Amino acid sequence: MDKNAKIYVAGHRGMVGSAIVRELKKQGYENIIVKTHGELDLCRQDQVEAFFEAEKPEYVFLAAAKVGGIVANQSALADFMYENMILEMNVIHSAWKQGCKKLLFLGSSCIYPRMAPQPMKEDCLLTSELEKTNESYALAKISGLKYCEFLNRQYGTDYISVMPTNLYGPNDNYHPTHSHVLPALIRRFHEAKESGATQVVCWGDGSPLREFLYVDDLANLCVFLMNHYSGNETVNAGTGKELSIKELTELVAKVVGYEGEIAWDTSKPNGTPRKLLDVSKASALGWNYRTELEEGIRLAYKDFLENPMRAER
Repeated sequence: MDKNAKIYVAGHRGMVGSAIVRELKKQGYENIIVKTHGELDLCRQDQVEAFFEAEKPEYVFLAAAKVGGIVANQSALADFMYENMILEMNVIHSAWKQGCKKLLFLGSSCIYPRMAPQPMKEDCLLTSELEKTNESYALAKISGLKYCEFLNRQYGTDYISVMPTNLYGPNDNYHPTHSHVLPALIRRFHEAKESGATQVVCWGDGSPLREFLYVDDLANLCVFLMNHYSGNETVNAGTGKELSIKELTELVAKVVGYEGEIAWDTSKPNGTPRKLLDVSKASALGWNYRTELEEGIRLAYKDFLENPMRAER
């Protein structure tokens, strides 16, 4: 990408989109277009088409999405599928109609089968059944990456897809029930420490294995891929390292400074038993993550403490 190229970042207020904007500015890209939801509703096809016709961005980072943890996904199955499919189709289709040079679509590792061989390679997509607790979101993301692939095959576009593992970092959502596991734990342990609670109860039994990537590392990879990768196959974004949810809770408690008991509510779901991405493709392209988990959690906790409005969500 030329440093003066017109770049649209969809979802710039979210955790991923804001990190991409930070990374672009860090690398000297200044011609960045952003729109709030009030200025541009990505679920409205007429608004999206008018925006692309007027602005004609050369490059698009599609980071906008309706996201949430297990509770949010399970309580709003239809909403998660509809809103994500509508907004991504509107953006991708309008980018194609206006001759966008390159688009990067951001998905999620939940697109891969529940019992996929570990670590999960990019080619295991659609080889078996999805995890039921986030199936609607996964199906929407699969549709987006497939639409990019089909545009490439039919029209010769250069649209690529990135599938990140579990993300965390600045501008995360710390809602007590609608957030993902790591930010939810940060809030829970912080509140327990502040209130003097002697026990924190966590969902499941702590056995599932998870991988976590600091969001600024993902943003660095996205800009890297925009400059160095073209292809129909998605690219996994992760660290290649995993730990159990039990180990994660203990690490978050340590960083936050909570010294009480951690108990487990086994009546609540665990989710997918294991989710580790094979990141050899990104490594072969010349990219590797930078931020180790404990350092990243410290940075995320600092963000939590410095953003009271976000902590209230």
